[in-house]
Amino acid sequence: MSEHISESIRKSVKKRAKDRCEYCKLPSVSRLFRFPIDHIISIKHGGKTVKSNLALACLSCNLHKGSDIASIDPITGELTAFYNPRLNNWDAHFDLDLRSGKIEGKTPKGRATVQLLQFNTNERIEERVRLMNVAMY
Repeated sequence: MSEHISESIRKSVKKRAKDRCEYCKLPSVSRLFRFPIDHIISIKHGGKTVKSNLALACLSCNLHKGSDIASIDPITGELTAFYNPRLNNWDAHFDLDLRSGKIEGKTPKGRATVQLLQFNTNERIEERVRLMNVAMY
């Protein structure tokens, strides 16, 4: 069950995110449809519809994340909380390889997020490279 997100909160979240997915950094201007607002901690897990629990997310990240809050780190095999754009610094958990267009997780949190949100499917990498080539990523 989702709660209504007012247009003023939606605009505030979008501005804070600088019009980019807060998980994979895809710019929203590259899409025809507006990005959904994600509950970082889903309502089903007790999350609230407040700015501190909301993030701008591209459709791909939003659909892959769903209501999940954790996954398995592919290296350690440990249950690991996802990257939280309100609490964590993106650069501390991820590296963008400018040659390949891949986003690599640098920490257990980063690796678990990369894997579950499927940052590096062929389609997503190709799109990232195209956008990098025109200085939009």
